[in-house]
Amino acid sequence: MNYYSDTPTLKQQLFHPLIERIVKLKEHDFEYAKNVPIAPIDFDDAIDSYDKVLEIIGEICGDIIAPNAESVDLEGPHLENGRVVYAKGTQENLKALTNAKLFGMSLPYKYNGLNFPMVPYTIAAELVSRADGAFANIWGLQDCAETLHEFASEEIKDEFLPRINEGATCSMDLTEPDAGSDLQAVQLKATFDEQANCWRLNGVKRFITNGDADIKLVLARSEEGTKDGRGLSYFVYDKRENAVIVRRLENKLGIKGSPTCELVFKNAPAKLVGDRRMGLIKYVMSLMNGARLGIGAQSVGIAEAAYREAYKYAQEREQFGKAIIKFPAVYEMLYSMRAKIDASRAILYETARCVDVYKLLQEVAKERALTPEERTEMKHYNKLADALTPMLKFMSSEFCNQICYDAIQVHGGTGYMKDFPVERLYRDARITSIYEGTSQLQVVAAIRAVINDTYSSLIETFEKTDVPQEFEHVKFELNTMRALYEHARKSVSDMSSEEMLDLHARRLVEMAAYIIMTYLLMFDAMRCTSDTCSLKESVRHFLRYGKAVCVGHLEYIRGS
Repeated sequence: MNYYSDTPTLKQQLFHPLIERIVKLKEHDFEYAKNVPIAPIDFDDAIDSYDKVLEIIGEICGDIIAPNAESVDLEGPHLENGRVVYAKGTQENLKALTNAKLFGMSLPYKYNGLNFPMVPYTIAAELVSRADGAFANIWGLQDCAETLHEFASEEIKDEFLPRINEGATCSMDLTEPDAGSDLQAVQLKATFDEQANCWRLNGVKRFITNGDADIKLVLARSEEGTKDGRGLSYFVYDKRENAVIVRRLENKLGIKGSPTCELVFKNAPAKLVGDRRMGLIKYVMSLMNGARLGIGAQSVGIAEAAYREAYKYAQEREQFGKAIIKFPAVYEMLYSMRAKIDASRAILYETARCVDVYKLLQEVAKERALTPEERTEMKHYNKLADALTPMLKFMSSEFCNQICYDAIQVHGGTGYMKDFPVERLYRDARITSIYEGTSQLQVVAAIRAVINDTYSSLIETFEKTDVPQEFEHVKFELNTMRALYEHARKSVSDMSSEEMLDLHARRLVEMAAYIIMTYLLMFDAMRCTSDTCSLKESVRHFLRYGKAVCVGHLEYIRGS
């Protein structure tokens, strides 16, 4: 089975109107083709390249990673002499993707990467997550290489980045026993060793995903006497130095194939990434935004896997003389699952496109001065990416949990047993709304876009888009939903209370999300050329669901 070709709406994302702009920026107007044999010569060649690579990833996901998922969940990683040993299936997965040169997909050709934009890379992340959400945490942490590429010195980039394509794994070492979501409280100590001309790291990190990775990005306190984020810097550590011990592997509810480690740093030699004091303020925030995009892809992938298991079971399982999919209570549940996945996918790739444009223009700005139009464009997409990323992470992870819950419900008692994959998917889904910032923290980030009118402006832009007659009623209903949202915003504003804003923040963000996600889903459906396109039905279902949520939230706020 090929996980890419069996999901036509994924390939559709490669033909969004903005993709041509992204590809031209990424390929420097196809100048790379003059010196790099694998570089595309034009837009069509680039899309063909993305398509073929995604076909390969889809095949590996369907034929290797997915069949290994159950055994990996059962076996899990283990410790030997302070080192992590992956499950047998995980080792097979890593070997398959390394041999196919599918690590470092987004890195420049200079570092043996494929120079892919975020959109096709995000599609790959969704496919891997659908095959095994736990393995996605190992393969997907190659995102760390993007942080090195963006902020590290040329010397560090030349040392570490070529290793990614050879299969070197990564981790971001942030959390500590006494510093969970409050990263300003990080205490791992970094001191400069004048004699060895390197930094030395000492302390403990906890809850580190893939913590025994080959290349580690570490947040540490470099400034003596500081207690906040201004005293933190960012470092890169090479596992081959053998100065970090894995003291413990966490025994988790889900994603059991992904080792979550407690680490002890003992005079570990490390190199400074970027400038001192900017570790949390600049570099970790950039890394976390990328990670949240990744969790969005992971959430959609896990949800897709759960939906397909539920749909298949509902077709095959008979009760009272007919397949259970024919019962309204079941098919309504499946419709809702499908609509939530399609809406999550719509905002996932919209966010990826925004990240692509502003990040690529930042790269251009390192080589030449941007034109006034380019500066405006970069600021626009940067602002949108900052607003959409927390909304994506919040909504897609919450939907992922709901969908996996419903998938077990469709299975009934059998879904609660280890015999069916939905039991594992349900456990794997739970972490998506916790790590890389809980849903509550995503709301804290997203509420800024409610207050500063970013969401309202985006919705207003969407309203100006012409739609075919078959979607006119959708647009009308969305205008009604926007009126409810604006009324709710005004009601909370009139309360003139920070406490009330905090209380209703989630409701306001959800109202904005249902409007924005329905618009994005509708635009995807408008580009869908197939007469049997399921996105059109998803638009109608998600619209009804979202309108009910908006009405309910407004009534709740009014009653406060």
